[in-house]
Amino acid sequence: MRYVTITTWEMPQGTDFNIVMQSMRDKRLPALKALGANRVTVIRTTDRTVAAMTEWPDKATRDAAELKIDEVRRSVHSEDQTRMTGEMKGEIVADI
Repeated sequence: MRYVTITTWEMPQGTDFNIVMQSMRDKRLPALKALGANRVTVIRTTDRTVAAMTEWPDKATRDAAELKIDEVRRSVHSEDQTRMTGEMKGEIVADI
C-alpha cells in the first residue's frame, strides 16, 4: 500500500526563498527519488515555510530509506539553516 510522509520546514528570516528552492530542486528532491520515492511535491505555505509531501510505493521502501533521509535532513540544516518543524506519515487509505 502506498505510503506518504508530509514534512514542514522553516527558513531563517532573510533567507532567499528562491535560492533554497533551487537547491531543493537540484539536490534534495532527486535524492528522495533515488531512495525510491514515487513523487515529491513541495508547497509554499508562507513566505518562509514549505510543506513537502513525499509518496513512496510502500512503508517498507520508506523505512529502508530512513537512515539516508535522516542524513539528508541534517545536511539541509547545516547548509542553509532550514529546519524541519513537523512530520506526519502513514499509508494512503483513500485517493481519487
